[in-house]
Amino acid sequence: MPPIFNHSASSQSRTIFLAEDDLDDQEFLKEALHAIDASVQLVSFSTGIKFMNGLSEMSDEKLPGLIVLDYNIPELNGAEILEQLAQQERFANIPKLVWSTSDSELYRQNCLTYGAKAYLVKPSSISGISAIAKEMLTYCL
Repeated sequence: MPPIFNHSASSQSRTIFLAEDDLDDQEFLKEALHAIDASVQLVSFSTGIKFMNGLSEMSDEKLPGLIVLDYNIPELNGAEILEQLAQQERFANIPKLVWSTSDSELYRQNCLTYGAKAYLVKPSSISGISAIAKEMLTYCL
């Protein structure tokens, strides 16, 4: 299957930064993404602070093509990360998605206010994860 990314063939556009503390969710998402496009590189961080540190250390040329945030990640939640990212111009053009087990309308509105392109509820099935992975890839740079 050809790569799903439409932007450029750069490694930047094929990299997704994931802030997710659940190892199973990390692995399921990685498998689903690779089943769609094996060239995708998923870089995972288990806390909000580790995510922010990892992202801040990247040069502009190596920034990811997509950011995916678990809303309930430890240390900084998804909305707090979005709020910090919104204050830094260098991250303005990177699409940001939040996924969560919660379908809270308040959480969704907070995330969209701080710049998330979408708020996705984590599915409970493998086929649901595959559908979410496909949707995530449509947002990549």
